[in-house]
Amino acid sequence: MSMQNVASPAITLNPPKRNLLAHIPGDEGWPMIGRTLAILADPKGEVERMAAKYGLVYRSRILGETSITMLGPEANELVLFDQSKLFSSTYGWETILGRLFPRGLMLLDFDEHRLHRRALSVAFKSGPMKSYLSELDDGILERVTRWRQTPGPMLFYPAMKQLTLDLAATSFLGAGIGPEVDEITRGFVDMVAASVTPIRKPWPGTQMARGVKGRKRIVAYFSEQIPIRRAKGGEDLFSQLCRATHEDGALLSTQDIIDHMSFLMMAAHDTLTSSLTSFVGALAAHPAWQVRLRDEVSSLGVATGAPTTFDNLEAMPLTEMAFKEALRLKPPVPSMPRRATRDFGFGGYTIPTGTLVGVHPLFTHHMPEIWPEPEKFDPMRFTDEAQRNRHRFAWVPFGGGAHMCLGLHFAYMQAKCFARHFLQNLSVSLEPGYTPAWQMWPIPKPRDGLRVTLKPVA
Repeated sequence: MSMQNVASPAITLNPPKRNLLAHIPGDEGWPMIGRTLAILADPKGEVERMAAKYGLVYRSRILGETSITMLGPEANELVLFDQSKLFSSTYGWETILGRLFPRGLMLLDFDEHRLHRRALSVAFKSGPMKSYLSELDDGILERVTRWRQTPGPMLFYPAMKQLTLDLAATSFLGAGIGPEVDEITRGFVDMVAASVTPIRKPWPGTQMARGVKGRKRIVAYFSEQIPIRRAKGGEDLFSQLCRATHEDGALLSTQDIIDHMSFLMMAAHDTLTSSLTSFVGALAAHPAWQVRLRDEVSSLGVATGAPTTFDNLEAMPLTEMAFKEALRLKPPVPSMPRRATRDFGFGGYTIPTGTLVGVHPLFTHHMPEIWPEPEKFDPMRFTDEAQRNRHRFAWVPFGGGAHMCLGLHFAYMQAKCFARHFLQNLSVSLEPGYTPAWQMWPIPKPRDGLRVTLKPVA
């Protein structure tokens, strides 16, 4: 099928008039600002309070628009699985990501999304993944060794943020990228920060202006490099995308590669920083589980400093369960917006075309009827038997349906590779009486950077 026949249709999905949503219970908050400040301050508490008062389908007003929140596994399945093509991801995410990450995979819809996803999937096949593992393994070992040599108190989040940024640069762009790596990574940092800034116009001196400037640097670098990578080849993700083709044999366009690379690097960097920080924070707070996972790593029989293999990663089921539990407690994307492409019904309400709707993995992941003692860290929730007895959309940190995270296996690979080196070299603990506070939106992160203490393991 030719790409010319599947480009996203030139449709316009305008928000419905507010009176068409008045039949759905809820509270739109203050004039102008609505409930924006409440959701920014405490997204989990805000959604839980609104659900307790109005039910699992309610009306709110955030960032200047009235929207409908739909909660629970059934809502997740309807919106994320979306066999009927009822929900546009393009028009759901555009106000947040459209200026800086336009036409990234998550911002495409339906047939166009399917064809781009198929073209991009070549970069996540067995051969390239082995190359990524080698780069990740070397980078993680080098950084963990450095941490082992300077033990003691540490702010873990900024250290992990730098590590995931460096790993994304090498595994996605190639180890030989050269001195321009610092400028490229600065550009990405500015773009990510700008994507969630309250000031959405690139006025001089604003974070959005820095983000737009960062995108220009990224576009210039990728545009220059694409013909070089096509000629030279390589095992890094960028080189893989430069040679990727659509079903009709056509190469991805230069603009498509720029947009996909920008989005994939952002997604891999920020979400993995959040996920690995919450994972390590959970192990620091639960030393018994830390010991269990270290014992699992020891049972691999791999010497400290030796390369990590895919067989090693497959032999770490407890580590994977603990990582999944960390993702349950603090999903890296706590809420997911979509826009209705036509009228639909849910929960006894008719919801009109153009309505902005949101599902909330963070809420679903803490529903006590699904997860007893939901605030407790318990990796045994992810045994095969426990998972069989649960709704398949009760745990959705990677989304679901056609938009299921393309880098899911990359995330597990990096998490388990990190756990192997970290636990083999270091123990991590929290100060007595210290409970870190987390900012849960837009991507969870510890407000104070997560203060931990590292000690070498004998």
